[in-house]
Amino acid sequence: MSGLVIVGVDGSAPSLVAVEAAAREARWRNAGLQIVHAFRWPPVRVSTGPPVPPPAEREVRQMTEGLVTEAVERAKSVAPSVDATHAVVTGEPVTVLEERSRAAELVVVGSRGIGGFVGLLVGSTAVHLAPRGRCPVLVVRDRPEPAGSIVLGVDGSRAGAAAVDFAFAEATLRGVGIVALHAWTTWNAPVPPPQDPAEPYASRPGMLAQAEERLLAEALAGHRERYPDVPVEPRVVHAATREALIGASATAQLLVVGARGRGGFAGLLLGSVSQAVLHHAHCPVAVVRSGES
Repeated sequence: MSGLVIVGVDGSAPSLVAVEAAAREARWRNAGLQIVHAFRWPPVRVSTGPPVPPPAEREVRQMTEGLVTEAVERAKSVAPSVDATHAVVTGEPVTVLEERSRAAELVVVGSRGIGGFVGLLVGSTAVHLAPRGRCPVLVVRDRPEPAGSIVLGVDGSRAGAAAVDFAFAEATLRGVGIVALHAWTTWNAPVPPPQDPAEPYASRPGMLAQAEERLLAEALAGHRERYPDVPVEPRVVHAATREALIGASATAQLLVVGARGRGGFAGLLLGSVSQAVLHHAHCPVAVVRSGES
């Protein structure tokens, strides 16, 4: 066995769905599984009623031990062969999971947890951890396990190269194909220099589309040779990136995106496309941060 998959739990239904997904990921990787529950101490409590003394830390730990024990049992029901351990840690959940991600291959969280506002598709832990994780972060919806291929969002940036690597490795583990999707518009495509100074247009009709097709081919270059058993469908569409990826996710089992890509503002850990798909994709989303972001 090598490697480690970490899953954050809080006792909510989405977090138990995340445990099942993490157990499968650990089985595919022949990796260990660590189930982590982090809680703030002293607890933050907002109340309009009379003050109520908080439970002692020992009592909280006893309650959470039962929570993680249930999570371990859930993991074993999905992947009995996986070595599943657990940890109850005092600290901010995002900070704890970010620190533990340094020693992990993958961190898995549910889309929403306890205390999530009704109507929000993704909770604060998922949104804040996705760009900060030191390894890929998989955000799982509390829905039946989807089928279909892996959809990979490709923008051709250096930062997005890590997402391409992850998607091909994940497709090998799952035994599925990849839809490599690159969406572009005249607003986000770099305009190539005119070939002829006398050309009346910045680019001839069709030149932008051809350039975007080359961009996708270059981003995938070498991966087909390294992963010959992974079927790949290159797909270049003239459409807004967010809408194209969200639409493609309806028939996917996983959507893979980079934390930030082409056109991202310096200093932002999570780009607008990654934010949008976390909130609106129909399937689980893996956000892959590059070493330089």
